[in-house]
Amino acid sequence: MWGETMKRKGQHPDRVLTAVKVKSLKEPGRYADGNGLYLIVEPSGAKRWMLRIMVQGRRRDIGLGGVQIVSLAQARERANNLRKVARAGGDPIAEKKAKVGVPTFAEAARQVHAERAPAWSNKKHTDQWINTLVTYAFPALGKRRVDQIDTPDVLNVLSPIWLKKPETARRVKQRIGTVLDWAKAAGFRSGDNIVHGVSKRLPRQPERKRHHATLPYAEVPAFVRTLRANDSNEPTKLAFEFLILTATRTNEVLRAQWSEVKDDVWTISAERMKARREHRVPLPRRCLTILRRAKQFSDGGEYVFCGRSPEKPLSNMAFLMALRRMKLDVTAHGFRSAFRDWAAERTNFPREVCEMALAHTIKDKSEAAYRRGDLLDKRRELMTTWSAFVTSHRKPAGKRGSKSKPRR
Repeated sequence: MWGETMKRKGQHPDRVLTAVKVKSLKEPGRYADGNGLYLIVEPSGAKRWMLRIMVQGRRRDIGLGGVQIVSLAQARERANNLRKVARAGGDPIAEKKAKVGVPTFAEAARQVHAERAPAWSNKKHTDQWINTLVTYAFPALGKRRVDQIDTPDVLNVLSPIWLKKPETARRVKQRIGTVLDWAKAAGFRSGDNIVHGVSKRLPRQPERKRHHATLPYAEVPAFVRTLRANDSNEPTKLAFEFLILTATRTNEVLRAQWSEVKDDVWTISAERMKARREHRVPLPRRCLTILRRAKQFSDGGEYVFCGRSPEKPLSNMAFLMALRRMKLDVTAHGFRSAFRDWAAERTNFPREVCEMALAHTIKDKSEAAYRRGDLLDKRRELMTTWSAFVTSHRKPAGKRGSKSKPRR
C-alpha cells in the first residue's frame, strides 16, 4: 500500500510541495501538500491531483486533474474553493459536475492519454493506446457521458472481438477500465469499476502465449555466426549482435545514442527504460568492436545504429525482418530469456547480479530499499563471460542444461 509522505511531526503539513518537487518526483506514491491535497504518482509515471475532504459527514476523494493540465498553484486554488463549499454544507462534487460538465467517454479517454503520454517512452505504444479505443470503443461509447456507461455498454464493445482478436480485446478492456478509473478519481463516477467484473459475462478465451519465442541458449553462438553471414544490412546485424551481447531490449538498442556511451559503459537514461530507472551496461570487448564499426555508418549522426539516414535510428522492424530472412520463429526480445537461462544453468553468478543485468525491478520492497548500487563490476564480469560464450565456435551441447558449469 502506498504510504503518505512528508508529514511533519506534531502538525499537519501545509504547502509542502513545490513546483520543482512535483516535477522531480518519480517514485509511485501519494505525496501530501497539506489540507487534504495530495499529488498521486502512478506506477506508470502519470501524476494527478486529489483532494480528500469531508462532504456532508462522509469522506470523499475528489480528482482535480493531471499535472500536465493543472499546476500546483491551480490545484491549491481548486482545492481551496472546494473546501469552502464543503464547509458551507454543500456538495462540491455535484457543483463540480454542474460547473465543468460530465465529459463523454471520448473526451475522458483523450484526457487520460494526454496526461499519461509524457511518461511513456515507446511512441508506438503511446499511439496504439488511443488508437485502439478510437477503433473499437469510440463507435459505441465515444459520445456517451462517462457517468452513464454501464456493463452492457462495455460488453457491446468487447463481445465482437473477444474471441476473434483476444489480445486486442484484452487491451481494449484494460484501457476502458483505465478511463473509467480516471472518471471516478475526477468525481464523475462512483462505485466499483464495472470493467473489473465484465470478463465473467464473456466466454473463456483460448490460452495465450505467455512468453516471447526464445532460441535455446546453446544455439545462440551458431545464431550469431549465421547472423554475421546473413544478407541483412550491416547496421542491422551490428545492432542485433549488440542487443544479444548486452541482453537489452529492442528499443533500448535501436535508439541508443553516442552521447550515452563513455569508455566501456553504456548509460541508458531513466526515460528510455521500462522501469524508469537509469541503467548502466558494461560493454565487453566485442561490443566496443561493434561500436567502432557502427561509427563508420553513423556519419556524425546522434544514433549509434542509424537507419536510412544518419538522423534516424533503425526501424523497429529491422530485427523482425532479419529473423524472417533466417526463417526462425523466435523474437529479438527472446534473447534476454536465453541469456537468463544460460546464466542460471551454466554459471555461478548470483541471482541478483543476473537480474540487475536485465534491469529487472526488485519486487521485494525491503530488499529494494537496502540496495543502492547497481553491481556494475560484478555485472562486467558476467557480461564478459556471456560475450565469450556467444562469440565462441562451440557446437550446441547434445543435452541442454548440463550440470557441469564453467568457472567464472
